[in-house]
Amino acid sequence: MNVSHPQRRNPSRNPIHLLVEYWRNLMQRWLSRRAPRARAITLNHSRLFILPTRAGLGFLIVVALLWLLGTNYENNLVFALTFLLVSILAVLPLHTFANLSGVHLRLVDTRAAFAGDFAEAEINVSCEGKREREWLELSWPPEQGSRVDLCEQKSADICISMPVVKRGRVQAPRLRVESRFPLGLFRCWSRIDLDVEFLVYPRPISAGPLPLGETVAEGEFGEVKRGGDDFAALKPYQAGDSLRHVAWKQYAAGRDLYSKDYERKTDTRLWLDWGLLDGRDIEMRLSNLCDWTLQAEKQGIAYGLCLPGISIEPSLGSEHQQQVLQALALYPGRGQ
Repeated sequence: MNVSHPQRRNPSRNPIHLLVEYWRNLMQRWLSRRAPRARAITLNHSRLFILPTRAGLGFLIVVALLWLLGTNYENNLVFALTFLLVSILAVLPLHTFANLSGVHLRLVDTRAAFAGDFAEAEINVSCEGKREREWLELSWPPEQGSRVDLCEQKSADICISMPVVKRGRVQAPRLRVESRFPLGLFRCWSRIDLDVEFLVYPRPISAGPLPLGETVAEGEFGEVKRGGDDFAALKPYQAGDSLRHVAWKQYAAGRDLYSKDYERKTDTRLWLDWGLLDGRDIEMRLSNLCDWTLQAEKQGIAYGLCLPGISIEPSLGSEHQQQVLQALALYPGRGQ
């Protein structure tokens, strides 16, 4: 007996979902033409939008009720109050719009962050003229933003943060700039793209203590120790030397009895090696190496990094740490 099961609907093929995605993409293309990406932007009438807030809509309803009340009871005082409130509503949008128009925004700097944390961007907000600008708020929705007032000062630097999940270079979405000054009845806003890009390091995950110990050295670095597999030189034979190391060919040629001396070159410096973390996926390896990097820097132990195709010599300091963390952040893989 064949029983037919109802097919599961794919949410991505839901007509409502498709319509929302289409509308969102359409708005993004329209915003890209109206407010293209730039490191510095001045807000003007082509980039600003204004609508009543919920409080403003409630205020409109109150005005409408007062007008109906004054009409029914022919009360001149109610009419006077209604016309006063209407005049306020007529003037407020101009003040709200003027409070944001002409504001200049410029990207100053970005700060790197670890995956799962918040990345910060420093943005300069300035204006010209004698008009004071109040209640300016910048944010990446749905995160809570930062507010600034340009009254006594005409320029200010503020920091805005957004959560970052994946490592690599993360392009921030459009920044929302808005103002509800003076009474909060109207909201003037803009969505701008300041070309904010964050460098996100892997999330540090502990892999145990630092892998301190000797490794085989290559190149000019390393400490030479006796013993090993590398032939060093011939030395006069001494009683107690192993017969396996005797240079029998030289002795057979009529020369004195010599024994072969072997040495090995070891490197006692700390290397954070990709190969030490076999059996783990790419992201876990990078997270473990990131944790070791922070440990070594905190303990003051010079460390180097070995990744496939990448080698950074051991050193210490903030610049070296940033170089190592950047190599981990930009390593090819699914994290980017």
